[in-house]
Amino acid sequence: MYEIKENRRELFDGTKITTYTRDVVSANILQVEAGTTGYKGGDTGHGGRTYFRISNEGSTDIHVTPFTDRFGCNGFEVTLGGDCELETMIRALKFITKVLEEESEEVYD
Repeated sequence: MYEIKENRRELFDGTKITTYTRDVVSANILQVEAGTTGYKGGDTGHGGRTYFRISNEGSTDIHVTPFTDRFGCNGFEVTLGGDCELETMIRALKFITKVLEEESEEVYD
């Protein structure tokens, strides 16, 4: 089994959230962190905050490119090289999804 660490993070707007971090290990290593305040009933002015981060901790062939389209919308694209990178990214994204779903369940209870 893998270790999950609970952290506190302050976002750029001053919001403090609890996040959860784990390493995803194969021939490469990714560290993934995710957290949310859950649903708060609004847009960015009154709504919740969600955060995730994926970082290369060793031997990952990863390239991230930020972009702005003609409408001024920002985003990013990720390119991975190698079979292990595909496997670890799938596991990393599953962890992010699990954290965000579990941390936002209270609204539906």
